[in-house]
Parts: sequence; structure tokens; C-alpha cells
Amino acid sequence: MYLHANAKLGLAGRFALVRAIEDGLSFRAAAAVFSVSPATAHRWWQRWLAAGEEARRSLSCLLDRSSRPQRSPRLLAPELQQRICDCRRQTGWGPRLIAGATGFPHSTVWKVLRRAGISRRVAGVKEPTNRYEWPCPGDLLVRPGFYADCFSWFSFLISWSDSVFPAVSDR
Repeated sequence: MYLHANAKLGLAGRFALVRAIEDGLSFRAAAAVFSVSPATAHRWWQRWLAAGEEARRSLSCLLDRSSRPQRSPRLLAPELQQRICDCRRQTGWGPRLIAGATGFPHSTVWKVLRRAGISRRVAGVKEPTNRYEWPCPGDLLVRPGFYADCFSWFSFLISWSDSVFPAVSDR
């Protein structure tokens, strides 16, 4: 049994509404008694009249109906959908390129691919990242003394002056 969350009347209330109308109450009066609109009362009454004996016995005619459309008249034919899916599998193209190749709008192509479950490419296997790790901290340092004082300007100046003016260095 499915009733939406904001339903004013449950299954028993809808059945009581239909019984009240059957007993001779007008739509407006029955709607006022059950605190629903006259259009709602009329809707449940019409569903009750249109239902068969089995639906009335099980009260399935008084359940909520799905708002999903029963049919989609503008849906692409299955052979055209298959053509779009085949193009995707053969070329690996995205919706825009497939749209150019097949002549359909890219939005239609994307919807077809999504329904078929092939709208996203399969993620390829990536190679592991090449990391440059050294066994001991500081092995990668090229010049000794360059990072002596935690990148201080003074240590940089000393190491730079040693490399530029080797004769002046008195060390």
C-alpha cells in the first residue's frame, strides 16, 4: 500500500468518503465533512466508479497512483538508441562527437547513453606515481651548508659567496 506523506485521508478515510457519497451526500458536503476539496472528493468517487469488483474489494482503486508517465511518445526508437550505443562502444566518443556523427542533439545522445549505463568512461588503470624518496633525510641536498640555518638568508649568502669567490674564502 502506498500513500504519499502529505495525504489528507488514509485508505479508510477515502473509503468512508466514497461511502458517504454513495449514501447520498453531495460532493461539497462530503468534502467539507472530511476536510478535503470537492475536486478531491470527485476524484476518489470517479476512481471508485471506474474500478472493477476486485479493485473495490481490495480497495486498491483508492491508493495513490504514480505520477510517472505511462508512456513516452517522443522516446527514440530502440534501433536508433542501439545505433548511438554502438557508436559509443566503437569509438569511445562523448555525446557531442556522437551527436555530430549520428545527427541527434547531444542532449538526446547523453540521455540515451545514461539509460544504457554507458554515459561515463571506464576509468583506466593509472601507473603509480614516481616518488623521489631518499633513505636518509638530507641525502638530496647538493651543497653542504646551504640549508644550515633553515633557509636563512645568511646561510644562503655564505654558500653563494663560497661558490662565486673561492679565492676570497678563508676557510
